[in-house]
Amino acid sequence: MTFQLTAVILTLNEQSHIQPCIESLSWVDRVVVFDSFSQDETVPLAQTAGAEIHQSKFENYAQQRNAALAVISTDWLFFVDADERGTAELAAEIRQVMANRSECGWYVPRHNYIFGKLTRGAGWYPDYQLRLFRHGRVHYERPVHEIAVVDGEIGYLQNPLVHYNYRDLAHFRAKQQAYTAYDASILKANGIHPKPHNFILQPLRQFYWRYVTLKGYGDGRHGLRLSLYMAYYEWVKYRKLAALWR
Repeated sequence: MTFQLTAVILTLNEQSHIQPCIESLSWVDRVVVFDSFSQDETVPLAQTAGAEIHQSKFENYAQQRNAALAVISTDWLFFVDADERGTAELAAEIRQVMANRSECGWYVPRHNYIFGKLTRGAGWYPDYQLRLFRHGRVHYERPVHEIAVVDGEIGYLQNPLVHYNYRDLAHFRAKQQAYTAYDASILKANGIHPKPHNFILQPLRQFYWRYVTLKGYGDGRHGLRLSLYMAYYEWVKYRKLAALWR
């Protein structure tokens, strides 16, 4: 039996990524670009590359993914970000598990390129993402850092997606500012007040976890740099938490 697979790409102003992403998914049966009314050339470029286009106003990530699920009718679906790329090895493995395995969802590892360098330590590998699903067996919850809820067993693929993560330091900083603001809001919603020692111990713990436990040292100066950055943004998170309580 041959199963049909749709790749779904959520987009907003992804003109620099969308065509290479679609081209890397030439092995799927259908590519759907689910766009949040991009203001750049994302949509015409995606159409030129052969993708089917749907547009929906963005409310949150869970809503957007659930809206995309509603337009898919193939046996399987595979969520891919515009800054990710499929590979021949991943294609072969996905086809194999679709045909021979009973799991309803699959985690996919990622090779993260940060500042242009493949990063295997400090928490950026294997960086499993739950992306491959049987049709009708998944829905999403939680607006930010959305969670896929799968009705059935879940497995882990071996071959990675290629992820062109943070382009440069400015991109990294912008993302971390957004993440720390969200994380601080969650801590406040849970009634957590920052204590004086949090501003020292939490960044130290973050650095140790990234650099030692998660083997950031294996990436040399690059891993040291990233571990220090993440320790700093742990401090930023608690500073934002304190500001929220004030």
